Amino acid sequence: MMVARPAAGGGRWADVEPRRLRRWLDGFYSRHDGAEEDGLKLSAANGDTAQLLPPPGVGEVADIDALLAALAVPRRLGLLLARRNAVAVGVADGDELISSKVDTFYVQGRTAAGGWSQQRYARRRENQASGAARDAADIAARILLPYADSMAALVCGGDRATVDEILTDKRLAPLLPLRHERLLDVPEPRHAVLVDAVTAAHAIRIHLVP
Repeated sequence: MMVARPAAGGGRWADVEPRRLRRWLDGFYSRHDGAEEDGLKLSAANGDTAQLLPPPGVGEVADIDALLAALAVPRRLGLLLARRNAVAVGVADGDELISSKVDTFYVQGRTAAGGWSQQRYARRRENQASGAARDAADIAARILLPYADSMAALVCGGDRATVDEILTDKRLAPLLPLRHERLLDVPEPRHAVLVDAVTAAHAIRIHLVP
């Protein structure tokens, strides 16, 4: 199933699973007779365009045929999904999750109290969040580092600030060059969310205009 959402600056983003990409391309061509390819961009006579972005772990490809060939090769991906009170870490070979760990942490919610009490609660909350990030880094190190040399990419999701804080742990330095710019939009990390993230990480993003 194709997932579409509005794109900043106009148009919309569509996420297409690799196994459905050929069918999606056939549909685009059938709706836009005479559409032309320029690298990874499709352009139709009526002005409609579709720019394909390779998924994490696929290197630079010159055109759509090269992209289709690259997608046929299984890739190993690391996944780090995090919010302030939960983390899900996994390694996937193709579509199969081969190693994973999910955990939750107590981080106090915001309080409506004012003055000194508010400051005290805020400090406590920040301390709890920092402790959660350290525990999450422990999990990431245990699950991801043994596979670092064989991973094509690290795909993160959830809250960017929390992910960034986790990855400041010096043990995780080998993962930084593998981190892909894509940030998956996920709810609070759970095992089912991690499983769904494997599919999302493999999706081809397509910027459609209009």
